[in-house]
Amino acid sequence: MELYKMALYILAMAGVTYVIRMIPMTFFRKKITSVYLKSLLYYVPYAVLSAMTFPYIFYSTGNVYTALIGTAVALIAATCKRSLLTVAICACVAVFIAGMIII
Repeated sequence: MELYKMALYILAMAGVTYVIRMIPMTFFRKKITSVYLKSLLYYVPYAVLSAMTFPYIFYSTGNVYTALIGTAVALIAATCKRSLLTVAICACVAVFIAGMIII
C-alpha cells in the first residue's frame, strides 16, 4: 500500500473518531439527569458491539451447525453467570467436539 493512501486512511479514521467523541461534549454541556437518556447511552456500546459481532459468529467455523452449537453453549454458560474466559473456553470446546462429530 502506498504511504500516501495509508496516511489518508489514518487521517480519516482520526477525524471520524474525533468527531464522534466531540459531538456529545458539544451538545451535553450539563450533567445528564434523564434516566432514559442515561440508560440509552449506557447500553449503546453493548448493542453496537453485538450488532457488529453476532452475525459473524455463524460464519466463523466454516460450518453453520458447529457455530450454532458453540453459540448455544456460550449463551448457556453466560446465562449461568460464568466468567468470560470460561464462556469462551466452553464454546471453543463445544465447537471442536461438534466439528469432530459432524465431519
